[in-house]
Amino acid sequence: MNSKFLAMIGAVMLLSACSKESPVPAAAKGIPDLERLTLQAQTSPQTVTYDGVIEAINQATVSAQTSGRIVEMPVDVGDFVAKGDLIIRFTDTEQKARAASAQAQFNETQAQFTRMQEMLSKKLIAQADFDKSQAAFKAAEAALREAEQNLAYTSIYAPYSGIVVSRAVNVGETVAPGKPLMTGLSLEQLRAQVNIPQQHIGPVRKYKQAQIYLDSGEVLHSSELRIPPSADPQTHSFSVLVNLPEGNHDLFPGTFVKIAFVTGEKEQLLIPASSISQRGEVSGVYVIKETSLEFRQVNLGSLNSAKHYPVLAGLNAGETIALDPIAAANAYKKIHSGEQ
Repeated sequence: MNSKFLAMIGAVMLLSACSKESPVPAAAKGIPDLERLTLQAQTSPQTVTYDGVIEAINQATVSAQTSGRIVEMPVDVGDFVAKGDLIIRFTDTEQKARAASAQAQFNETQAQFTRMQEMLSKKLIAQADFDKSQAAFKAAEAALREAEQNLAYTSIYAPYSGIVVSRAVNVGETVAPGKPLMTGLSLEQLRAQVNIPQQHIGPVRKYKQAQIYLDSGEVLHSSELRIPPSADPQTHSFSVLVNLPEGNHDLFPGTFVKIAFVTGEKEQLLIPASSISQRGEVSGVYVIKETSLEFRQVNLGSLNSAKHYPVLAGLNAGETIALDPIAAANAYKKIHSGEQ
C-alpha cells in the first residue's frame, strides 16, 4: 500500500475512535420548543406597605319616628339583611285610623275644590271664596301625606345591605319617637385606616395610589385616599383613610389588611408568578440558552397586582426564561439524561 492510502485509513480510524470516546453532549442537540419570555426592564411602581384596620363607611342607628308597641323583629345581632328588608314592625291601629280619617277629609275637600273651580270658571263665586276652598284642599292634602307617612313609619326597612351590630329594644316594648332601635353597618362600603409616618406621607400624598392585599390573593386598587392636613402630635403619623372598591370582599370591620402605597417608580425585571418553580425553600426559573436549559435560583420581591414578581437577583435583562415550569422541568430531565 502506498503511504497516502495508509494515512487516509489512519485518519478515518482516529476520527471513529474520537467519536466513540467523546459523544456530542445532549444539550448541544437542541431543546424542545418551550413557551418563553425574554426579560426587559420595565417601569413599575415603588411601594411601602403598612397594616390597615378595616372600618365601615356606612354605620347607622335606626330610631323610632312614630309611637307604638313593637310586634315584630325578624332580625337579630349578627344577621345579614338586604337593602329593603323589614327589620322592625310596630302596632299600627292608631296610625291606620288617622290615615283613614285624613283620607276621608281629603276626599271631601277635593270634591269641594273641584266644584269651586267650575263655579269660578263660570264667574258664579268670588275669588276669595275660591282661595279659601283651595287653602282647605291643600291643608287636607298635607294632613293626608303626614298620616300616610306616620303609618309608613310603623314598618322599618333596612336602608342598605349589611350586618346588624346591636339592638336596643325587644318585641313587646312601647317606644316613642326618637328612641334608638337598632344599629347596623354595610360590608359593601368599607375603608381602611392606616397610620403613616411623616417621612412617607409626602410621596403618598403625591401619588394617591394604594393596593389592598386580601387573604385570597386578590389585590384591590384604590385612588380614594383621605389624608389629613396635619399629623398626630403624639405619634407624628398621619391617619390616612383608604376607601375600598364597593362590593363584598369578605372583609370585616376591626380586622387587619396589608396596604401598599405607591411612593415612586423604578426600573425592574418582572416575571410572571406562574413561571416560578419552587424547590423546597428555593425559588427558581428555567433559563433558556441557545443550546442548553438551566435551572437558576432567583431572589424575588413582593407579588404585585398583575401577578408578577420583581427580580432582585439572579436574572439579567436580555435573558430568556420558560413560562411553563412543568414543561421546562420535563425538558431539563430529558436533556440531562441524554434522551432525544
